[in-house]
Amino acid sequence: MNRITDPIARALISAIFLTSGFLKATHFSATAQSLGVMNIPLPTLAAAVAILIEVGGGLAILIGWHARLAAWLQFLYLVPVTIMIHNFWAAPAGLRQDQMAHFMKNLAIMGGLLFLTQYGPGETAVDTSRK
Repeated sequence: MNRITDPIARALISAIFLTSGFLKATHFSATAQSLGVMNIPLPTLAAAVAILIEVGGGLAILIGWHARLAAWLQFLYLVPVTIMIHNFWAAPAGLRQDQMAHFMKNLAIMGGLLFLTQYGPGETAVDTSRK
């Protein structure tokens, strides 16, 4: 069963990073501008780093290439992103519930990433097949 569930699990957890990174890349100016509005230091550099982490890490997890390392990087990336971008406690009343949902979604993703760091990408991963 793992030969079926492992690649599906990797695809599911990488999908949000690949989609988000692709959208950031195709709307780079808007991404950098919105980071600047949120007072993120060096917004253009921050946007480029975010794209690299999301797309690069997402692809690594998807195919199972250095997936444990990619999962750690994604996890560490999500810590400040979750706190700084989805700070529901500081959001206006009309946005608080939406930001809390994004905050909780990120916590769930972080939990999945921690599982990946500990148990690996499975037997269908590129790294596993090269051994």
